[in-house]
Amino acid sequence: MSGFLTTHVLDTARGCPAPDMKIELFKIDGDTRTLLCTMHTNADGRTDSQILPADKFEVGTYELVFHAGAYLDGCGIALTAPKFLDLIPIRFGMSEASHYHVPLLLSPYSFSTYRGS
Repeated sequence: MSGFLTTHVLDTARGCPAPDMKIELFKIDGDTRTLLCTMHTNADGRTDSQILPADKFEVGTYELVFHAGAYLDGCGIALTAPKFLDLIPIRFGMSEASHYHVPLLLSPYSFSTYRGS
């Protein structure tokens, strides 16, 4: 099996997927942080394709950055200034060639993640 990475975002405060959220994927190599791609979630809160497909997969350390503040602004949710949550970076390692799924569960004042399937 070749490795690949997927993600999705669920808006737990509203009880629905989080559409049109910007997500960036970075490869981390020591102090170097390289942007690999930028995507937006669809109506189901997922990206339309794998955020890191098998033909670009390498084991290593990565970071997903979820643009939660802009998403919450777009939902019309009144937030404090500065926002409690704005950019949410999740740094993780992929040590083997398999499917990694890193979802984000989001509300205006909390988030969680896990290695999904």
